Amino acid sequence: MTLGSLFDGIGGFPLAASRFGIKPIWASEIELPCISITKRHFPSMKHLGDITKISGAGIKPVDIITFGSPCQDLSIAGKREGLQGSRSNLFMEAARVIKEMRGKYGKPDYIVWENVPGAFRANRGRDFQTVIEEIARIAETGISIPRPKKWLAAGTVMGDCWSLAWRVLDARYWGVPQCRKRIFLVADFRGQSAPEILFKPGGLPWDSAEGKEAGEEAPASAERGFRKAVGIDGYNQNLLPSYCIQGNTIGRSDNAGAAGKGVNKDVSFTLNTVDRHAVFKFQSFGQYKQSDKSKTLMACDDITTGDLVMDCFKVRRLTPLECERLMGFPDGWSELGHDNKPLSDTARYRALGNSVAVPCAEFIMGRLEHGRL
Repeated sequence: MTLGSLFDGIGGFPLAASRFGIKPIWASEIELPCISITKRHFPSMKHLGDITKISGAGIKPVDIITFGSPCQDLSIAGKREGLQGSRSNLFMEAARVIKEMRGKYGKPDYIVWENVPGAFRANRGRDFQTVIEEIARIAETGISIPRPKKWLAAGTVMGDCWSLAWRVLDARYWGVPQCRKRIFLVADFRGQSAPEILFKPGGLPWDSAEGKEAGEEAPASAERGFRKAVGIDGYNQNLLPSYCIQGNTIGRSDNAGAAGKGVNKDVSFTLNTVDRHAVFKFQSFGQYKQSDKSKTLMACDDITTGDLVMDCFKVRRLTPLECERLMGFPDGWSELGHDNKPLSDTARYRALGNSVAVPCAEFIMGRLEHGRL
């Protein structure tokens, strides 16, 4: 199978696809640091540039097209302008490219769309209605999809010889210790497999916990993963829980509040292009006699007289390497461009915050390639 990636970012979907033998053929992206990163990892993948300049009938047809169209106008953090916003309306360009390719080649067979859950609520739910209608009309011209009072976190639309399904996946239940909820929508233009791709339990290695509800504690694997991601795994015998501090709370006045509770135990807040979250490590070394006092002890924050109970803590920002791990990328994925020159931390944070969580993409790519239908 072959894949084309629109709004490619740093190659999250191509990486996930390649792990199952699906060959990335081309990508569309305009951010130069992102293009440089993916050129390094996928030197044979053709870069098409600005999506508004692409004709779907003029590029090589592929079996799967993935696209995480810009979400800034749909997210809580954005201006909430919906699909009419200057960035999120690029979804329509993606739909155009897919229609043009289908019109000439009868491809792609599948598409995968990823976006923020804010898409359900944007423009009172009309924007998500537009999304699924435009995708459905690729297969069946003129079809209308009724808009419910409230869009559910999972659903399906079935045609005579096509199907689409969507489901919200939280990355912390799919292999990485990060709270990252995203809508994943799969459309099958050749049959009715979309619901089975997203919902049917498969028992495969990448099929992590099925259907966790919002508000549940992160599983033990995520807690261990967070410690490993922030470079403190292997010292668990001396560590109390670690915490992630929400980036937009840092440096604000005490009464300014946060977008949420501001502190997460053993799991990261959602990475984005603006906030740099921090990690708080609390370490207890037990009791020491006063004669054992040393420079190390004196550097700690809580020292009692007599017998000493040393409780140390350290607060620091997440590093780009840790952000790579929290997104499921290999270590160093965003460190260098295609010319082997280092990228700035700013460029890396932005690129990673805009990417797809690789394990979630792997779940879908694995189902597509293995034909678990």
